[in-house]
Amino acid sequence: MAKHDVYEKRTEKLLEPIIAENNFELYDVEYVKEGSNWYLRAYIDKEGGINVDDCELVSRELSDLLDKEDFIPDAYILEVSSPGLGRQLKKDKHFERSIGEEVEVKLYKPINKQKEWVGILTSYNADALTIKIDEENLMEIARKDIALVRLTFDF
Repeated sequence: MAKHDVYEKRTEKLLEPIIAENNFELYDVEYVKEGSNWYLRAYIDKEGGINVDDCELVSRELSDLLDKEDFIPDAYILEVSSPGLGRQLKKDKHFERSIGEEVEVKLYKPINKQKEWVGILTSYNADALTIKIDEENLMEIARKDIALVRLTFDF
């Protein structure tokens, strides 16, 4: 298991009691390097949406636990936020909740000369997603070919 997977899983475990106590949902945790900085990000949600005070509460409690456990040797920046309107779909629970929603799918390599597709998510399984492109066309896309899936949103 890669170090980022280990750090993410351990962070999820630390977050579980904080999330449960406050009736939040843990949407995702990621440990990523951007430029020269490492980021540990926790995305939280709740019915009605997350606000700044919610993020601050979780950030303070998580920061204390991370200092105590001290299992990440690299310097990193801790961020706690909402997954946002255009949230990325990564886990099966994200896909399940988003059936019937419009999604944007970005691919590693083009299909029919396109690397980006938008459609209604109609189904998913371990191997593929199916989106409805228009009234007549469904498109099945192998998950291994997908770089990113996120909800679309209109202003």
